[in-house]
Amino acid sequence: MVHTIQGKKVGNIGFGLMGLTWREDKLPEEQSFAVIKAAIEAGCNYLNGGEFYGPPGNNSLTLLRAYFERYPEDRDKILLNIKGCIGPGLVPDASPEGVRTSVENSVRLIGGKGLIDQFEPARKDKKVEIETTVKALQEQVAAGRIGGISLSEVGAETIRRAAKVARIEAVEVELSLWSTEPLENGVLQACAENDIAVLAYAPLGRGMLTGRFKSFDDLPPGDFRRDLPRFQPEVFETNLRLARQVQQLAERKGCTTSQVAIGWVLALSRRPGMPRIIPIPGSTSPERVRENAVEVVLDESDLAELDRIAQELAPVGTRYNEHGMKMLD
Repeated sequence: MVHTIQGKKVGNIGFGLMGLTWREDKLPEEQSFAVIKAAIEAGCNYLNGGEFYGPPGNNSLTLLRAYFERYPEDRDKILLNIKGCIGPGLVPDASPEGVRTSVENSVRLIGGKGLIDQFEPARKDKKVEIETTVKALQEQVAAGRIGGISLSEVGAETIRRAAKVARIEAVEVELSLWSTEPLENGVLQACAENDIAVLAYAPLGRGMLTGRFKSFDDLPPGDFRRDLPRFQPEVFETNLRLARQVQQLAERKGCTTSQVAIGWVLALSRRPGMPRIIPIPGSTSPERVRENAVEVVLDESDLAELDRIAQELAPVGTRYNEHGMKMLD
């Protein structure tokens, strides 16, 4: 436990809940419970989920409600970050009414006020000024429904503007050897300036850096990655080059490619001018959760090699499809 956020101790590595409920085939409840339990026991107790991560009866909030009914003693062991303010068609609604509706629904789904430590609009609503959204979130904090405010996929200037209105506890961005944009667009600098923790989602390149996928055909039918430009058949082999290079380094160090990829994200926090960066890998297996929780020490030569790999073998294609890219700040 090395970070104190909102008075709670959290580990260097968190856990992303999305894969437990955002899927075509519902996981057995006992399997999901075992995964969450493994994350908490491994110290990966900064949990990240979403109001829209699955249908109303099976999303991050309803899953956690059932989990806490089984393990009430674990509630105070976690710091919970939840995304919302997404309407039909995955369209952002971070208007004051959209914020109120989303927060109240999230509180209802999880089973009561005060259980959500941080709440964030999943994307900046381009129809609403960020100051207006943050003020609406402040009202929800004052009402005791949520503990604090966080943001997701926002630009550096949006972060600075938001931080002038209220305390921003965290900013969630995609950050990995496969997605280095936050190192280049000023987002990490803005977070460091305002003492904002960074939640690095998809630190394993949406699975590409695990070595699990060798071709487009390895993606399960209906998997959302089949719609992402970086996973398309015509660029898949090209984009595998980075993963193969990381795998070679991992073999030399006697660890997994996932551990190296997560270790690189962790190492960013130690660089001058960087904020606290907490990777939040997800998994549907307790064994993989425990594997990802192992912190591998990367020396300066390792980090230099990984930086070179990330620059020279940057993936071809955008992070999201056209709709997804339009929603980014």
